[in-house]
Amino acid sequence: MTTNHFKHHVFFCLNKRPDGESCCMDKGAEAAYDHMKAQVKKLGLRGKGKVRINRAGCLDRCGEGPLMVVYPEAVWYTFVDSEDIDEIIESHIINDKVVERLLVD
Repeated sequence: MTTNHFKHHVFFCLNKRPDGESCCMDKGAEAAYDHMKAQVKKLGLRGKGKVRINRAGCLDRCGEGPLMVVYPEAVWYTFVDSEDIDEIIESHIINDKVVERLLVD
């Protein structure tokens, strides 16, 4: 039987497009990543069997960003500020309930 190393593995698109086209880095993705990583650590949620927050290169959905994707569920989120990140942590990461209003199809 195979089990996941992490309950949730979160990837933030932190790609910076050199051509000046729209990208997640221009929309606050780095600050959101830093905030989520700090909050997960503060709440004792990181580590094996828990949560891992990672940087990712381009997730190829630049016009929809900023973006993160949560695995193993493959749930795609957009976000505006730290409050959105806190809601994702509380609802999805802690309580396994998808934050519908932040979903990206």
